[in-house]
This record gives sequence, C-alpha cells and structure tokens, in this order.
Amino acid sequence: MSKISTIGLDLAKNVFQVHGVDASGAVVVRRQLRRAAVEKFFRQLPPSLVGMEACGSAHHWARVISRCGHEVRLMPPVYVKPYVKRNKNDGRDAEGVCEAVTRPTMRFVPVKSIAQQATLAVHSARAVLVRQRTMVANALRAALSELGIVAAQGYEGLCQLMARLEEPSEEIPQMMRGALLMLARHWQALNADERVLERQIAKAARCDRDAKRLMDVPGVGPIIASTVMAKVADAKVFRSGRDFAAWIGLTGKHRPGRISKQGDRMLRALLISGASAHLRQQKARGITDPWLRDLLARRPYKVAMVAFAAKVARIIWAMLVKGEAYRSRASATAAA
Repeated sequence: MSKISTIGLDLAKNVFQVHGVDASGAVVVRRQLRRAAVEKFFRQLPPSLVGMEACGSAHHWARVISRCGHEVRLMPPVYVKPYVKRNKNDGRDAEGVCEAVTRPTMRFVPVKSIAQQATLAVHSARAVLVRQRTMVANALRAALSELGIVAAQGYEGLCQLMARLEEPSEEIPQMMRGALLMLARHWQALNADERVLERQIAKAARCDRDAKRLMDVPGVGPIIASTVMAKVADAKVFRSGRDFAAWIGLTGKHRPGRISKQGDRMLRALLISGASAHLRQQKARGITDPWLRDLLARRPYKVAMVAFAAKVARIIWAMLVKGEAYRSRASATAAA
C-alpha cells in the first residue's frame, strides 16, 4: 500500500469516516472507524496531514491525533462545503475534507487547549442562565401586565413586581399568584447561580496575566477578557486587527441596514455591550477622547457604539500579538 500523505476525517458520535490519499492524490484508504478504534488507527500510521471540520468534539480529536505524531488542521465547515460532491454522505464529506485541507487559500482554526475549552464551558453555562433568567422575567412582566400591574424596566422594577406577589391581594387571583411565585423563585435561583459563575470568571481573569492586561482597555472587563483568552488560541493567525474584527463581525464598509450576523456572536455581543457601557459613562462624565467626541457628533449613537467596539477589537488584537500593555491616547501624547 502506498504511503498515506493526507487524511480527511469526518467526525461523528460513533462511526467516523476516513479518506486518505498519497502524495500523487491517489486514494489509498477509504473506510469507517468505530469511536474506540480511531486513536489506535492513527497510532499505526506514519506522520501525515489530517484535516477535520471545526465542529463538536473536533478540538478533542485534534489533540488526540496530534499526540500520535500527525499534523492536524481544523477548518470552518462553511469553507469545506464547496469541496463536497453532491449526493452527500459521510464518505463524500471525508473526501471533501481531504481535498480542502490541501488548498493553499484555506483558512484554519487553531486547536484549543483543555483549559480554554473549560473556560468556554463556564461562559456557555452562564449564557444559558442569563437567557433563561431573561425569559422568566419577561414571562412575569407579561402576565402581570394583563392585570394592569407594571413596573419600571430593570432589576429594581422586577423586584417590585416580585414583592407584590408575596402579599396576597384581590388584585391578583390566588391561582395566578401561586404560578407566578414559582416563576419568581425560579428567577431568584437562576440569578444566584449566574452570579456565582460571574464571580468565578472574574476571579480567574484577574489571575491571568494576559487577561489582566486586556482589562485596561476601555470597555473591556473580566467577562470580555476571559472570553477573548478562551476563544482566541493564537491571535497571529489574523493578519491584522481589521481581520480580527471581521472574524468577530465588527468591520466592513458602511452600508445602510443592520449589523452583520456573521462572526463570533458571543464575543460580538459582549464587545458591543462593553462599548455601550463605556459610551454611557463618557456621556455622563464628559467625553475626553477627541476621536470618540467627533464620532458621536457625526454619527448616530448605535453606529458610534459599534464603531467603538470594532476599535476595541483591533486594540485587543494588537495587544495579544505584540504582548504590550494598553497605551491610552493621553499617555501616548504625553510620551511623544
């Protein structure tokens, strides 16, 4: 059998598909593997290039196969799709992966470490709790508004509504009150659990030297810094800060319409939230940054918010690549 030079591996829960070719491109192996046989199969092969789509469990298998002496490259599934022939099946998927991994213009995803994936799991759990907490709060407000009972937006208004549920009254029917009290207790439990995870993330970020450097950037707190360190395994894979911002979905030519939904949704939402908080503080205290003052004078508030988030993304990229501390505009002017 000819020596295998490139392998395309289609991942699955139980049955994996392997497609291997030699240096000339001729098919050498095309077979299925059970989950338990994957590591043994790659240990028996000489070092080769292994391509996989960056999907669920891909980072785990990339680490396992790398320990067997192979070079593993992960690719975004959307970039692999054009290389898959029609009448799609697992065999053609593996063949398309094998073809895509050899393309000179292909973009690759750095393999994440176990520590990075552990941090991302905490962030994902927190995001689920926040989403469920919001759903419960909206359900409470909607039910009480049907009785004409409303309160101000935000945490204090919601607490006022829950306090009214604790006191029996003719205004709220007893059966309805019991159901809404269950929702209120559920909201309180979700809120307590979310606070625990938030403190855990903040504590870990303050103990990480690189995350602590990022927290000096305006609009960047422990949550954003921790998310960046967990999601960006190697910032040098991006050619520029603009490419990094584009990966998040925060750049591009100005066109009328909504912000792009492409890119990393979690990181984009966090950066925009951080930018919004920073802009609110600046408007309340007085804007000191000339660039930001001029931007708010020329553009609508939300456009300026997204533009500031994109600028923060480019600053983060520069700090990660160069390993430098954040330099504000005022300090840079004084140094000059």
